[in-house]
Amino acid sequence: MESRATLRVGPELAQFVENRALAGLPIDADAFWESLNQLIETFTDKNRQLITKRVELQSAIDDWHDEHPGPVTDAQKYFAMLQDIDYIALDHGPVEVTTERVDPELASIAGPQLVVPVTNARYVVNAANARWGSLYDAFYGTDALGSPPPNGPYDEERGALVVDRVRQLLDESFPLEAGSHTDVTRYRVHDGGLWADTPLGTVSLVEPASFAGYTGNAQRPDAVVLTKHGLRIVLKVDDQGRVGSGDLASVDDILIESAVTAIVDFEDSVATVDAADKAHAYSNWLGLMDRTLTAEVDKDGGTFTRSLAEPMSYTSPTGDTEVLPAQATLLVRNVGHLTTTPAVLDRDGNAVFEGLLDAMFTVLCAAHDVIGERRNSPAGSIYVVKPKMHGPEEVEFACDVFSFIEDALGLEPNTVKIGIMDEERRTTLNLRECLRMASERVVFVNTGFLDRTGDEIHTSMHAGPFVPKGEMRSQRWIQAYEDWNVDVALSSGLLGRGQIGKGMWAQPEAMAAMLAAKQAHPRAGASCAWVPSPTAASLHAVHYLQVDVRAVQQRLMAGGRRATIDDLLTVPVVDDPGWTKDLIQSELDNNVQGILGYVVRWIDQGIGCSTVPDVHGTGLMEDRATCRISSQHVANWLMHGIVTAEQIDATFERMAVVVDEQNGADSNYIPMAPGFDGHAFRAARDLVFEGAIQPNGYTEPILHRRRRNVKNTRPPTSPRRSKIPAPTHN
Repeated sequence: MESRATLRVGPELAQFVENRALAGLPIDADAFWESLNQLIETFTDKNRQLITKRVELQSAIDDWHDEHPGPVTDAQKYFAMLQDIDYIALDHGPVEVTTERVDPELASIAGPQLVVPVTNARYVVNAANARWGSLYDAFYGTDALGSPPPNGPYDEERGALVVDRVRQLLDESFPLEAGSHTDVTRYRVHDGGLWADTPLGTVSLVEPASFAGYTGNAQRPDAVVLTKHGLRIVLKVDDQGRVGSGDLASVDDILIESAVTAIVDFEDSVATVDAADKAHAYSNWLGLMDRTLTAEVDKDGGTFTRSLAEPMSYTSPTGDTEVLPAQATLLVRNVGHLTTTPAVLDRDGNAVFEGLLDAMFTVLCAAHDVIGERRNSPAGSIYVVKPKMHGPEEVEFACDVFSFIEDALGLEPNTVKIGIMDEERRTTLNLRECLRMASERVVFVNTGFLDRTGDEIHTSMHAGPFVPKGEMRSQRWIQAYEDWNVDVALSSGLLGRGQIGKGMWAQPEAMAAMLAAKQAHPRAGASCAWVPSPTAASLHAVHYLQVDVRAVQQRLMAGGRRATIDDLLTVPVVDDPGWTKDLIQSELDNNVQGILGYVVRWIDQGIGCSTVPDVHGTGLMEDRATCRISSQHVANWLMHGIVTAEQIDATFERMAVVVDEQNGADSNYIPMAPGFDGHAFRAARDLVFEGAIQPNGYTEPILHRRRRNVKNTRPPTSPRRSKIPAPTHN
């Protein structure tokens, strides 16, 4: 550790700051370290108090449920108790969000949102470049047409089906006055409008305003740009006869604006437990902000360098030059308020709160964009998503931290905008007051089923046994939660100033199912929803052509609040389950296998997110949120006697063998059986048997401790490189 101000800093982090992060900024190294020192000294005690209050509130709720076991039968009495202990804050009435300097990608354009682990440069660059994607590739290379993609050489029959399906989408979203896009032989621009030559004659669009521009010669454009509901598509024309599939208009590809925004994640999808990990993560984020990040890609026996894409210019209908952004607008997700990190030690030798470190370092890196060319945010904002905050006090604390950092780094007040993740019950119940605390900064609220369910289980751990996970989505509280989030955000004035988001599609290979199901998100008033890959973003973007999200939001605003506090406080526990032994064991198998499959990669290989086969072999996207809900569910059933400790142990050992077999192709994998004594196996077991006493049921304390043990005992000259398929975020 190296001395900086009164701090002890990991050498990797110190070198990153002084050799890279401060370069080109009008900030002196000594001044930076002193500011970090002051940040830690100013906010550590308050941070600790907030965590202590969480513990005290949970203890009071546990005591109440011990006295009133089973489902909540008197919602008013329960609500009064939550008010008395200050779990539910005083409601001060309507809120008006006044956030300014917000880029249109967050303020007004509805579309898909990627979440990508910051620690993998290739996935990060892919996510940033996923602003545009090929509809042809998305339909050809997935099961979106209802059948799996073919192996081997190009399948002309499938290619023709893809072209027909995409032309159908064009007809639905950009209809011609007569005929179909399938029959167009040439597109041309005349008098500021788009015309199409067809067997029925030369026709225009039903909605001429859908034509946004073109490149090349007006009579034979190289590309045609169309727009609907704020999203754009580009018809790329190759007039040199190289287009296959019998395309009459020589359309070589159709690109769709896909990942309008992307969240670069420092939290649930990564495993960063020390100074080296944090320096690596911050370095990748800096590379996005100063546009130096590249990644070496091995493909088809060759290697090439992937870098950040550049925008494309086109001519508007009025003859002006316009620009198509090449990249998703990037947000950065910091960690929450709970965890500490040994990457920096305070004057007393204590590990500092990681959230304070993330706030200072991610804003420092993003200052390169704000002070520089503003390629990520022309509006001059830094977008920080803050997860796992419990109620308005914690939101206010985050705002105070960012105000301090803005002053320390010489940034304008409210440069840092905040995304509030509504994933803890205390935040849900107090969402309007949370928005009040961040009314000048908030640009994003969302729902997150997994963490929200994990917190629901932990908060009511003592109430009784929770329903099986498969039944959770049909419970009264979850629909109320989804509606409440949208309604509160809209009534508080977020429309036109920020995003309202919905959660992730967890099956990266099931694109046909996603197309069938995920249109529900824009129909619910969500202006963005999470997807697991750039390809999924291109397919999900179709939903935003089909649904006018702004119109949906305006209709919802006129309709008033749909959910009630009573709905939200309907705890999904049962008095007399009556579950069969087979059902109980099946649920236990599913939970334990998922925990092991995720944790073994996290602990042994530092993989924070990946596609983990479930107990039936179906690949599911797993991160810490999925691990939280699974471990809390088993801990709850153990507490209430649905399963026994012996049954859980036997299931862990049996499922460890299954997980070992599922990872057999990974040469870096360390089997858990037959010893069942490695750090990964013990961490997974701890998550269950210590789950009821973990702070709010979070997995981080156990995972971080075990991961550091592995890193400290592994020879530094033998780094482990996973051959597991890419995390499904990208």
